[in-house]
Amino acid sequence: MLSYRTLLCVALAAGLACGAGAVRADAVTDWNANAAAAAVAACIVPGENPLHESRLYAMAHLAAHDALNAIHRKARPYAYSGRASAVASPEAAVAAAVHDVLISQIPLSGVPAECVAAGKARVEADYAKALAEMPDGTAKAQGMAVGQAAAGAIIALRANDGSDRPLVDAQFPQGTEPGQWRFTPGSPPIAFAPDWGRVKPFALREATQFMPGSPLKVSCDSAAQGECLKYATDLEEVRRLGSDGVSAPSARTTVQTEIALFWLESSPTAWNRIARGASASRRLDLWHNARLFALLNVAQADGYIASWATKYHYRFWRPITAIRTADNDGNPHTASDAAWMSLRPTPPVPDYESAHAVEGAAAAEVLRHVFGPHHPFETCSMSLPAGSRCGDGNAVLRKFHSFDDAAAENGDSRVLIGFHFRDAVNKGLKRGRLVGHWAIEQVLQPQ
Repeated sequence: MLSYRTLLCVALAAGLACGAGAVRADAVTDWNANAAAAAVAACIVPGENPLHESRLYAMAHLAAHDALNAIHRKARPYAYSGRASAVASPEAAVAAAVHDVLISQIPLSGVPAECVAAGKARVEADYAKALAEMPDGTAKAQGMAVGQAAAGAIIALRANDGSDRPLVDAQFPQGTEPGQWRFTPGSPPIAFAPDWGRVKPFALREATQFMPGSPLKVSCDSAAQGECLKYATDLEEVRRLGSDGVSAPSARTTVQTEIALFWLESSPTAWNRIARGASASRRLDLWHNARLFALLNVAQADGYIASWATKYHYRFWRPITAIRTADNDGNPHTASDAAWMSLRPTPPVPDYESAHAVEGAAAAEVLRHVFGPHHPFETCSMSLPAGSRCGDGNAVLRKFHSFDDAAAENGDSRVLIGFHFRDAVNKGLKRGRLVGHWAIEQVLQPQ
């Protein structure tokens, strides 16, 4: 039987549109899929590290954009503003740009050496294949040269951006009062990436831009009756719908369980797959694809940076902690369940705001900008049970009328899986739209 990683590599390398027919690929979409497959081989995906994944894709696609832009200027460059000969091969430029970024960035701290080696080997194999399909000559050489220059520019710009901080902190201070985050029950006692909110954003002025106000008040006092009632409603919703069905009963329907698991996979993986399918349906050219995927991944990278800044600023507790300790939260409208578990293990980061909701809304904002508000599509997932994933004979396809509809369902999934309160999801959706719109307005403006 094929492993999860093998299946994902096959699906990504094939650029699956998941039911929309064969995807018409070009160098940009090819290398988008290649980057995703390299992230799998390097154990970044599905290793619960969408933070580095988003940064990797943003850098790779900014390099590809700037390389093409040097050959034929269509938009404002991001890091490399040089000019190349019009005869330079665009395909060679994209391949060299993405290759150099991936090779330089895949060696991540804490990643096993065999994973790094596998990731690099995947990139080199894809690069050799791409170059072998191009005729040797001046065009190929000049394309490679400009791609390497564009990659060098973004690598230099992102050096010392704060992304090398430790991802795991077992000494992070836990809260003790109602509403304060603490280590996830039933999981290793760690905080994941508490400093990621200090990473330099790609488009945002600062990580705290568009930060939402405080989460709902947990305890009921004379000044917070409305908020504590709303909090109790949110807690009851996730308690009823988000449990594993073993530790506590769940009111989730079969469809709701499918939604919970469908959107469990990495946001950068899922939304780049959706973008590849949308690009194929509209037959975008190389330059439009370069801008699309650069904007998409800049928005997602900044979405994680911004959301992590919020999470570790407010340090609001997760539903699993809240439900288990509700008898001592100062709220007479809540009741505890000491054994309650979420449908899947809750990630070791604070609840507020939902980064998954931020990512979906940011991606949808970019895709809506490019393809319009009404773009029906269907997509698959790699986080469903075996047999129903992308590439499987009976792959589950979920259909949407628009990208906004998909982002809303993606947000709902975090309540249904037991990871987030509704308030964290709603604030995340609002934040994501703002982050996505900001990226569109601030970088890679058409010329």
